[in-house]
Amino acid sequence: MIYAIVQPDDTWILWAFLAGWAAVSIYLEQKYKWASKVSGAIIALVGAMLLANFNVIPTESPVYDTVWSYVVPLAIPLLLFQSNILKIWNESGRLLLIFLISSIGTVVGAIVGFFVLKDFIPDLYKVVGMMTGSYIGGSVNLAALSARFETPGELVSATVVADNLMMALYFLVLMVIPTLAFFRKRYHAPHQELVENYSDTQNLAASYWKGKEISLKDIGLAVGSAFALVAVSFKLAEIFNQLIPSGENINVILNTLNGILGDNYLMLTTVTLLAVTLFSRFFERINGAQEIGTYLIYIFFVVIGVPASLPVILQNAPLLFVLVFIMVGLNMVISFGFGRLFKFKLEEIILASNANIGGPTTAAAMAISKGWSKLVAPILIVGTLGYIIGNYIGAAIGTWFGFF
Repeated sequence: MIYAIVQPDDTWILWAFLAGWAAVSIYLEQKYKWASKVSGAIIALVGAMLLANFNVIPTESPVYDTVWSYVVPLAIPLLLFQSNILKIWNESGRLLLIFLISSIGTVVGAIVGFFVLKDFIPDLYKVVGMMTGSYIGGSVNLAALSARFETPGELVSATVVADNLMMALYFLVLMVIPTLAFFRKRYHAPHQELVENYSDTQNLAASYWKGKEISLKDIGLAVGSAFALVAVSFKLAEIFNQLIPSGENINVILNTLNGILGDNYLMLTTVTLLAVTLFSRFFERINGAQEIGTYLIYIFFVVIGVPASLPVILQNAPLLFVLVFIMVGLNMVISFGFGRLFKFKLEEIILASNANIGGPTTAAAMAISKGWSKLVAPILIVGTLGYIIGNYIGAAIGTWFGFF
Protein backbone atom coordinates (compact mmCIF):
# COMPACT_ATOMS: atom_id res chain seq x y z
CA MET A 1 0.00 0.00 0.00
CA ILE A 2 1.34 3.48 -0.92
CA TYR A 3 2.12 5.77 2.05
CA ALA A 4 -0.51 8.44 2.80
CA ILE A 5 -0.46 11.37 5.25
CA VAL A 6 -3.64 10.07 6.90
CA GLN A 7 -3.21 6.42 7.88
CA PRO A 8 -5.86 3.69 7.34
CA ASP A 9 -6.36 3.30 11.12
CA ASP A 10 -6.92 7.04 11.72
CA THR A 11 -10.60 6.26 12.11
CA TRP A 12 -11.93 9.59 13.38
CA ILE A 13 -9.91 11.65 10.90
CA LEU A 14 -11.21 9.56 7.99
CA TRP A 15 -14.81 9.76 9.25
CA ALA A 16 -14.38 13.54 9.63
CA PHE A 17 -13.20 13.68 6.02
CA LEU A 18 -16.02 11.49 4.65
CA ALA A 19 -18.79 13.27 6.56
CA GLY A 20 -17.23 16.71 6.14
CA TRP A 21 -16.51 16.46 2.43
CA ALA A 22 -20.02 15.12 1.80
CA ALA A 23 -21.36 18.19 3.64
CA VAL A 24 -19.09 20.56 1.69
CA SER A 25 -20.24 18.96 -1.60
CA ILE A 26 -23.89 19.51 -0.68
CA TYR A 27 -23.17 23.10 0.43
CA LEU A 28 -21.37 23.95 -2.82
CA GLU A 29 -24.11 22.32 -4.90
CA GLN A 30 -26.82 24.40 -3.23
CA LYS A 31 -24.80 27.63 -2.95
CA TYR A 32 -23.33 28.01 -6.46
CA LYS A 33 -24.94 27.51 -9.86
CA TRP A 34 -21.76 26.02 -11.38
CA ALA A 35 -21.69 23.40 -8.63
CA SER A 36 -25.38 22.68 -9.11
CA LYS A 37 -24.76 21.96 -12.80
CA VAL A 38 -21.73 19.78 -12.04
CA SER A 39 -23.67 18.14 -9.12
CA GLY A 40 -22.58 17.56 -5.55
CA ALA A 41 -22.04 13.88 -6.28
CA ILE A 42 -19.27 14.65 -8.79
CA ILE A 43 -17.70 17.15 -6.36
CA ALA A 44 -17.73 14.48 -3.64
CA LEU A 45 -16.22 11.84 -5.94
CA VAL A 46 -13.55 14.02 -7.58
CA GLY A 47 -12.44 15.56 -4.28
CA ALA A 48 -11.84 12.13 -2.78
CA MET A 49 -10.09 10.92 -5.94
CA LEU A 50 -7.67 13.86 -5.91
CA LEU A 51 -6.81 13.50 -2.22
CA ALA A 52 -6.23 9.76 -2.66
CA ASN A 53 -4.01 10.26 -5.71
CA PHE A 54 -1.97 12.96 -3.94
CA ASN A 55 -1.53 10.51 -1.04
CA VAL A 56 -3.32 12.68 1.50
CA ILE A 57 -5.76 9.89 2.41
CA PRO A 58 -5.25 6.11 2.08
CA THR A 59 -6.87 4.14 -0.75
CA GLU A 60 -7.90 1.34 1.63
CA SER A 61 -9.26 1.49 5.18
CA PRO A 62 -11.77 -0.34 7.41
CA VAL A 63 -13.64 2.99 7.53
CA TYR A 64 -14.49 2.68 3.83
CA ASP A 65 -15.68 -0.89 4.38
CA THR A 66 -18.00 0.40 7.11
CA VAL A 67 -19.66 2.74 4.62
CA TRP A 68 -20.40 -0.19 2.28
CA SER A 69 -21.56 -2.42 5.15
CA TYR A 70 -23.68 0.01 7.19
CA VAL A 71 -24.16 3.45 5.64
CA VAL A 72 -25.43 2.26 2.22
CA PRO A 73 -27.94 -0.28 3.63
CA LEU A 74 -29.38 2.41 5.96
CA ALA A 75 -29.69 4.90 3.09
CA ILE A 76 -31.78 2.58 0.89
CA PRO A 77 -34.92 2.25 3.07
CA LEU A 78 -34.82 5.95 3.97
CA LEU A 79 -34.96 6.79 0.27
CA LEU A 80 -37.87 4.42 -0.39
CA PHE A 81 -40.27 5.74 2.29
CA GLN A 82 -42.27 7.73 -0.29
CA SER A 83 -42.36 4.98 -2.95
CA ASN A 84 -45.67 3.97 -4.51
CA ILE A 85 -45.30 0.31 -5.47
CA LEU A 86 -47.89 0.46 -8.28
CA LYS A 87 -46.05 3.30 -10.04
CA ILE A 88 -42.77 1.50 -9.50
CA TRP A 89 -43.87 -1.64 -11.32
CA ASN A 90 -45.18 0.45 -14.22
CA GLU A 91 -41.75 2.09 -14.53
CA SER A 92 -39.67 -1.07 -14.00
CA GLY A 93 -40.66 -2.82 -17.24
CA ARG A 94 -38.89 -0.32 -19.51
CA LEU A 95 -35.87 -0.16 -17.21
CA LEU A 96 -35.55 -3.94 -17.21
CA LEU A 97 -35.46 -4.04 -21.02
CA ILE A 98 -32.75 -1.38 -21.37
CA PHE A 99 -30.84 -3.00 -18.48
CA LEU A 100 -30.76 -6.32 -20.40
CA ILE A 101 -29.67 -4.52 -23.59
CA SER A 102 -26.90 -2.84 -21.58
CA SER A 103 -25.87 -6.28 -20.27
CA ILE A 104 -25.40 -7.44 -23.86
CA GLY A 105 -22.98 -4.52 -24.25
CA THR A 106 -20.94 -5.87 -21.33
CA VAL A 107 -20.79 -9.35 -22.91
CA VAL A 108 -19.71 -7.92 -26.28
CA GLY A 109 -17.03 -5.90 -24.48
CA ALA A 110 -15.84 -9.03 -22.63
CA ILE A 111 -15.49 -10.98 -25.90
CA VAL A 112 -13.63 -8.16 -27.67
CA GLY A 113 -11.40 -7.47 -24.66
CA PHE A 114 -10.47 -11.13 -24.26
CA PHE A 115 -9.41 -11.68 -27.87
CA VAL A 116 -7.47 -8.37 -27.99
CA LEU A 117 -5.51 -9.04 -24.76
CA LYS A 118 -5.43 -12.83 -24.29
CA ASP A 119 -1.78 -13.10 -25.38
CA PHE A 120 -0.65 -10.41 -22.93
CA ILE A 121 -2.35 -11.17 -19.59
CA PRO A 122 -1.97 -14.60 -17.89
CA ASP A 123 -5.24 -16.15 -16.62
CA LEU A 124 -7.19 -13.52 -18.52
CA TYR A 125 -10.22 -15.82 -18.83
CA LYS A 126 -10.62 -15.66 -15.03
CA VAL A 127 -10.47 -11.86 -15.01
CA VAL A 128 -12.92 -11.53 -17.92
CA GLY A 129 -15.35 -13.92 -16.21
CA MET A 130 -15.11 -11.88 -12.99
CA MET A 131 -15.54 -8.54 -14.75
CA THR A 132 -18.45 -9.76 -16.88
CA GLY A 133 -20.31 -10.63 -13.67
CA SER A 134 -19.22 -7.36 -12.07
CA TYR A 135 -20.29 -5.24 -15.07
CA ILE A 136 -23.75 -6.80 -15.13
CA GLY A 137 -24.51 -6.69 -11.42
CA GLY A 138 -21.84 -4.69 -9.63
CA SER A 139 -18.82 -5.48 -7.45
CA VAL A 140 -20.71 -8.04 -5.36
CA ASN A 141 -20.41 -10.46 -8.28
CA LEU A 142 -16.67 -9.83 -8.65
CA ALA A 143 -16.01 -11.31 -5.21
CA ALA A 144 -18.20 -14.36 -5.86
CA LEU A 145 -16.68 -15.11 -9.28
CA SER A 146 -13.08 -14.57 -8.14
CA ALA A 147 -13.68 -17.33 -5.58
CA ARG A 148 -15.34 -19.55 -8.19
CA PHE A 149 -12.40 -19.28 -10.64
CA GLU A 150 -9.80 -19.39 -7.82
CA THR A 151 -8.18 -16.25 -9.24
CA PRO A 152 -4.75 -15.43 -7.69
CA GLY A 153 -5.03 -12.75 -4.99
CA GLU A 154 -2.60 -10.30 -6.59
CA LEU A 155 -4.50 -10.51 -9.90
CA VAL A 156 -7.80 -9.84 -8.10
CA SER A 157 -6.27 -6.82 -6.30
CA ALA A 158 -4.90 -5.32 -9.53
CA THR A 159 -8.25 -5.89 -11.26
CA VAL A 160 -10.14 -4.20 -8.42
CA VAL A 161 -7.91 -1.11 -8.65
CA ALA A 162 -8.43 -0.88 -12.44
CA ASP A 163 -12.17 -1.41 -11.93
CA ASN A 164 -12.42 1.33 -9.28
CA LEU A 165 -10.70 3.92 -11.46
CA MET A 166 -12.81 2.97 -14.49
CA MET A 167 -16.05 3.15 -12.47
CA ALA A 168 -15.17 6.55 -11.01
CA LEU A 169 -14.36 7.98 -14.46
CA TYR A 170 -17.45 6.45 -16.07
CA PHE A 171 -19.77 7.75 -13.36
CA LEU A 172 -18.37 11.23 -13.98
CA VAL A 173 -19.17 10.83 -17.68
CA LEU A 174 -22.72 9.62 -16.95
CA MET A 175 -23.29 12.50 -14.52
CA VAL A 176 -22.30 15.07 -17.15
CA ILE A 177 -24.25 13.56 -20.09
CA PRO A 178 -27.68 15.05 -19.14
CA THR A 179 -26.15 18.56 -19.30
CA LEU A 180 -24.68 18.13 -22.80
CA ALA A 181 -26.56 19.57 -25.79
CA PHE A 182 -25.44 16.64 -28.02
CA PHE A 183 -27.43 14.14 -25.93
CA ARG A 184 -30.35 16.43 -25.12
CA LYS A 185 -31.01 16.94 -28.85
CA ARG A 186 -31.09 13.20 -29.53
CA TYR A 187 -32.80 11.78 -26.42
CA HIS A 188 -35.95 12.68 -24.51
CA ALA A 189 -35.09 13.56 -20.89
CA PRO A 190 -38.38 14.24 -19.01
CA HIS A 191 -37.01 13.60 -15.51
CA GLN A 192 -34.10 16.02 -16.04
CA GLU A 193 -36.48 18.61 -17.51
CA LEU A 194 -38.72 18.29 -14.44
CA VAL A 195 -35.79 19.05 -12.13
CA GLU A 196 -34.65 21.96 -14.30
CA ASN A 197 -38.18 23.43 -14.36
CA TYR A 198 -38.28 23.64 -10.57
CA SER A 199 -36.80 27.10 -10.88
CA ASP A 200 -35.65 29.26 -13.77
CA THR A 201 -33.55 31.64 -11.71
CA GLN A 202 -32.66 29.87 -8.48
CA ASN A 203 -30.02 27.22 -7.94
CA LEU A 204 -31.59 23.88 -9.04
CA ALA A 205 -30.29 21.85 -6.12
CA ALA A 206 -31.28 24.47 -3.55
CA SER A 207 -34.74 24.70 -5.11
CA TYR A 208 -35.21 20.92 -5.11
CA TRP A 209 -33.98 20.51 -1.52
CA LYS A 210 -35.74 23.54 -0.07
CA GLY A 211 -36.18 23.49 3.71
CA LYS A 212 -39.12 21.72 5.32
CA GLU A 213 -40.33 21.29 8.86
CA ILE A 214 -38.61 18.32 10.54
CA SER A 215 -39.13 17.41 14.19
CA LEU A 216 -37.14 15.24 16.59
CA LYS A 217 -39.96 12.69 16.25
CA ASP A 218 -39.43 12.59 12.46
CA ILE A 219 -35.70 11.95 12.86
CA GLY A 220 -36.33 9.25 15.46
CA LEU A 221 -38.98 7.47 13.38
CA ALA A 222 -36.96 7.73 10.16
CA VAL A 223 -33.68 6.42 11.57
CA GLY A 224 -35.32 3.86 13.85
CA SER A 225 -37.46 2.47 11.03
CA ALA A 226 -34.43 2.27 8.72
CA PHE A 227 -32.43 0.29 11.28
CA ALA A 228 -35.38 -2.06 11.86
CA LEU A 229 -35.94 -2.64 8.14
CA VAL A 230 -32.25 -3.39 7.52
CA ALA A 231 -32.08 -5.74 10.52
CA VAL A 232 -35.20 -7.71 9.51
CA SER A 233 -34.23 -7.85 5.81
CA PHE A 234 -30.63 -8.96 6.33
CA LYS A 235 -31.68 -11.59 8.87
CA LEU A 236 -34.32 -12.96 6.50
CA ALA A 237 -31.77 -13.06 3.66
CA GLU A 238 -29.32 -14.89 5.94
CA ILE A 239 -31.97 -17.48 6.90
CA PHE A 240 -32.99 -18.10 3.26
CA ASN A 241 -29.32 -18.29 2.23
CA GLN A 242 -28.80 -21.09 4.78
CA LEU A 243 -32.07 -22.91 4.02
CA ILE A 244 -31.86 -22.91 0.21
CA PRO A 245 -28.90 -24.90 -1.13
CA SER A 246 -26.67 -23.37 -3.81
CA GLY A 247 -23.44 -24.23 -5.61
CA GLU A 248 -22.06 -25.85 -8.74
CA ASN A 249 -23.78 -29.20 -8.11
CA ILE A 250 -27.19 -27.69 -7.31
CA ASN A 251 -29.89 -27.20 -9.98
CA VAL A 252 -30.55 -23.82 -11.60
CA ILE A 253 -33.92 -23.25 -9.89
CA LEU A 254 -32.50 -23.58 -6.36
CA ASN A 255 -29.47 -21.46 -7.26
CA THR A 256 -31.75 -18.75 -8.65
CA LEU A 257 -34.04 -18.92 -5.61
CA ASN A 258 -31.03 -18.62 -3.32
CA GLY A 259 -29.79 -15.67 -5.34
CA ILE A 260 -33.14 -13.88 -5.04
CA LEU A 261 -34.16 -14.65 -1.44
CA GLY A 262 -30.63 -14.86 -0.05
CA ASP A 263 -29.46 -11.49 -1.39
CA ASN A 264 -29.32 -8.75 1.26
CA TYR A 265 -30.13 -5.82 -1.00
CA LEU A 266 -32.92 -7.48 -2.95
CA MET A 267 -34.51 -8.57 0.33
CA LEU A 268 -34.06 -5.06 1.79
CA THR A 269 -35.73 -3.47 -1.22
CA THR A 270 -38.60 -5.99 -1.13
CA VAL A 271 -39.25 -5.74 2.61
CA THR A 272 -39.10 -1.92 2.53
CA LEU A 273 -41.50 -1.66 -0.41
CA LEU A 274 -43.94 -4.07 1.27
CA ALA A 275 -43.76 -2.13 4.55
CA VAL A 276 -44.20 1.21 2.80
CA THR A 277 -47.18 -0.12 0.83
CA LEU A 278 -48.90 -1.78 3.81
CA PHE A 279 -48.25 1.12 6.21
CA SER A 280 -48.22 3.96 3.70
CA ARG A 281 -49.82 6.53 6.03
CA PHE A 282 -47.14 5.98 8.68
CA PHE A 283 -44.21 6.36 6.29
CA GLU A 284 -45.67 9.25 4.28
CA ARG A 285 -45.99 11.32 7.47
CA ILE A 286 -42.26 11.03 8.30
CA ASN A 287 -40.45 14.18 7.16
CA GLY A 288 -36.72 14.25 6.48
CA ALA A 289 -36.17 10.61 5.50
CA GLN A 290 -35.13 11.49 1.96
CA GLU A 291 -32.77 14.21 3.21
CA ILE A 292 -31.05 11.90 5.72
CA GLY A 293 -30.80 9.09 3.14
CA THR A 294 -29.38 11.42 0.50
CA TYR A 295 -26.70 12.70 2.89
CA LEU A 296 -25.66 9.11 3.57
CA ILE A 297 -25.48 8.48 -0.19
CA TYR A 298 -23.16 11.49 -0.56
CA ILE A 299 -20.80 9.84 1.94
CA PHE A 300 -20.96 6.78 -0.32
CA PHE A 301 -19.99 8.90 -3.35
CA VAL A 302 -16.93 10.14 -1.47
CA VAL A 303 -15.91 6.53 -0.81
CA ILE A 304 -16.35 5.54 -4.49
CA GLY A 305 -13.72 8.11 -5.50
CA VAL A 306 -11.13 7.01 -2.92
CA PRO A 307 -9.77 3.72 -4.39
CA ALA A 308 -9.23 5.18 -7.88
CA SER A 309 -5.45 5.37 -7.47
CA LEU A 310 -3.66 6.28 -10.70
CA PRO A 311 -0.10 5.40 -9.47
CA VAL A 312 -1.23 1.88 -8.51
CA ILE A 313 -2.81 1.44 -11.95
CA LEU A 314 0.37 2.53 -13.73
CA GLN A 315 2.51 0.23 -11.57
CA ASN A 316 0.37 -2.90 -11.52
CA ALA A 317 -2.48 -2.93 -13.98
CA PRO A 318 -2.19 -0.83 -17.18
CA LEU A 319 -3.40 -3.70 -19.42
CA LEU A 320 -6.20 -4.56 -16.99
CA PHE A 321 -7.33 -0.94 -17.25
CA VAL A 322 -7.38 -1.34 -21.05
CA LEU A 323 -9.62 -4.41 -20.58
CA VAL A 324 -12.16 -2.66 -18.35
CA PHE A 325 -12.05 0.40 -20.64
CA ILE A 326 -13.04 -1.79 -23.62
CA MET A 327 -15.83 -3.49 -21.62
CA VAL A 328 -17.28 -0.24 -20.26
CA GLY A 329 -16.87 1.55 -23.59
CA LEU A 330 -18.83 -1.09 -25.52
CA ASN A 331 -21.46 -1.23 -22.76
CA MET A 332 -21.93 2.52 -23.22
CA VAL A 333 -22.00 2.40 -27.04
CA ILE A 334 -24.59 -0.42 -27.15
CA SER A 335 -26.68 1.06 -24.32
CA PHE A 336 -26.95 4.51 -25.94
CA GLY A 337 -27.13 3.15 -29.51
CA PHE A 338 -30.01 0.76 -28.90
CA GLY A 339 -31.51 3.15 -26.36
CA ARG A 340 -31.92 5.72 -29.11
CA LEU A 341 -33.13 3.11 -31.62
CA PHE A 342 -35.90 1.96 -29.24
CA LYS A 343 -36.61 5.52 -27.99
CA PHE A 344 -35.73 5.01 -24.34
CA LYS A 345 -35.51 8.08 -22.13
CA LEU A 346 -32.02 9.46 -21.54
CA GLU A 347 -32.30 8.92 -17.77
CA GLU A 348 -33.31 5.27 -18.24
CA ILE A 349 -30.27 4.57 -20.43
CA ILE A 350 -27.89 6.30 -18.01
CA LEU A 351 -29.22 4.47 -14.95
CA ALA A 352 -29.35 1.07 -16.69
CA SER A 353 -25.73 1.38 -17.79
CA ASN A 354 -24.75 2.58 -14.30
CA ALA A 355 -26.56 -0.37 -12.70
CA ASN A 356 -24.65 -2.76 -14.97
CA ILE A 357 -21.23 -1.30 -14.22
CA GLY A 358 -21.63 -0.33 -10.56
CA GLY A 359 -24.68 -2.19 -9.29
CA PRO A 360 -28.05 -0.98 -7.99
CA THR A 361 -26.67 1.15 -5.16
CA THR A 362 -24.55 3.38 -7.42
CA ALA A 363 -27.43 3.69 -9.91
CA ALA A 364 -29.89 4.65 -7.16
CA ALA A 365 -27.34 7.10 -5.78
CA MET A 366 -27.02 8.74 -9.19
CA ALA A 367 -30.81 8.98 -9.57
CA ILE A 368 -31.02 10.64 -6.16
CA SER A 369 -28.18 13.07 -6.78
CA LYS A 370 -29.73 14.14 -10.12
CA GLY A 371 -33.21 14.58 -8.60
CA TRP A 372 -34.81 11.76 -10.67
CA SER A 373 -36.77 10.59 -7.63
CA LYS A 374 -39.34 8.50 -9.55
CA LEU A 375 -36.58 6.24 -10.88
CA VAL A 376 -34.84 5.48 -7.55
CA ALA A 377 -36.93 2.46 -6.52
CA PRO A 378 -37.31 1.00 -10.06
CA ILE A 379 -33.55 1.01 -10.71
CA LEU A 380 -32.92 -0.57 -7.30
CA ILE A 381 -35.30 -3.41 -8.20
CA VAL A 382 -33.96 -3.92 -11.73
CA GLY A 383 -30.32 -3.48 -10.69
CA THR A 384 -30.53 -6.07 -7.94
CA LEU A 385 -31.62 -8.67 -10.49
CA GLY A 386 -28.22 -8.08 -12.08
CA TYR A 387 -26.63 -9.77 -9.05
CA ILE A 388 -28.27 -13.02 -10.15
CA ILE A 389 -27.92 -12.98 -13.94
CA GLY A 390 -24.43 -11.45 -13.69
CA ASN A 391 -23.10 -14.44 -11.76
CA TYR A 392 -24.42 -16.93 -14.31
CA ILE A 393 -23.25 -14.99 -17.37
CA GLY A 394 -19.84 -14.30 -15.81
CA ALA A 395 -19.39 -17.98 -14.94
CA ALA A 396 -20.39 -19.02 -18.49
CA ILE A 397 -18.05 -16.48 -20.15
CA GLY A 398 -15.10 -17.44 -17.92
CA THR A 399 -15.64 -21.16 -18.51
CA TRP A 400 -15.92 -20.67 -22.29
CA PHE A 401 -12.76 -18.57 -22.50
CA GLY A 402 -10.95 -21.14 -20.32
CA PHE A 403 -10.92 -23.48 -23.34
CA PHE A 404 -8.70 -21.00 -25.22
